[in-house]
Amino acid sequence: MTTTRPALDPELRELLADMPLMSQLDPEVLAHLRELPSTPVETLLAHRRVDRREITVPAQDGTPIPLSVFSPATTDRANGAPCVYWMHGGGMVMGDRFSQIDIPLEWLDEFGAVVVSVDYRLAPEADGTTLVDDCYQGLLWIAAHAAELGIDPARIVVAGASAGGGLAAGVTLLARDLDTPVIAAQMLVCPMLDHRNTTVSSRQYANVPGVWTREMNEFGWRAVLGSRADDEVPAYVSPALAEDLSGLPTTYIDTGSAEVFRDEDTAYAGRIWAAGGQAELHVWAGGFHGFDALYPQARISATARRTRTDWLARVLSSGTTPAT
Repeated sequence: MTTTRPALDPELRELLADMPLMSQLDPEVLAHLRELPSTPVETLLAHRRVDRREITVPAQDGTPIPLSVFSPATTDRANGAPCVYWMHGGGMVMGDRFSQIDIPLEWLDEFGAVVVSVDYRLAPEADGTTLVDDCYQGLLWIAAHAAELGIDPARIVVAGASAGGGLAAGVTLLARDLDTPVIAAQMLVCPMLDHRNTTVSSRQYANVPGVWTREMNEFGWRAVLGSRADDEVPAYVSPALAEDLSGLPTTYIDTGSAEVFRDEDTAYAGRIWAAGGQAELHVWAGGFHGFDALYPQARISATARRTRTDWLARVLSSGTTPAT
């Protein structure tokens, strides 16, 4: 049976016409995608006055996890800058700490934020809770080194896109449940939240080429979860499973109307509201998965990115803290 789908934004549809699309992901294709060159981070830093520092933090099993720290050269360490802790996208199976880094670097420009990006281990080489645990260890390091980094520990924002958005949600749940550290807000950009892959939007984007399809999503989740049954999947890995979404920091979620994650993302926002929390949700009409990262020049992309920045400006100026 053919499932009708929301139409793409006309400008995005025209841009996407020049991009090779696929519907399936397998180990051979993944190996090829991992070999493709990414935009050198030096290109993004060339016009910015930024101090860059590369460090590693030990994972729970002792494996060194790389972190990149980008600080404005003019950081006022006396007053403390906000910090954006970034988790990259890539379906849990590809990407690195420089993927989509242009997004948080805009907040370095806008707010003088210190940006820290984590190179968590990827599936299938790593699985289970390893990815989210790696990200959580990075967060603990940031909190412990706030003074050294020149950041205000009360203004740490956890953010990520796609798989990174799901990991950011998992890290935020961990921080709440372990009661450390304080997170001022979470920014979830088209987040990958639900391994069950059973929503209407998931089924709408099956059996059709795209940027990220239901079949590709199934591959990514299998890589992370292996043969685990649903009742063996931790909510920190698949945050949609969390029974309690109370006590979370103020949250921003956005997604496109024409993408796999639309319904799980809108449901997550609704459950935060139902638990008495604060969330701002944007569903961009005609947006496909990751549209604003792939085509930032499109009008809808510029609007989406500006809307996030405006929300973050309100959060950082209001002294917002987690709900209690």
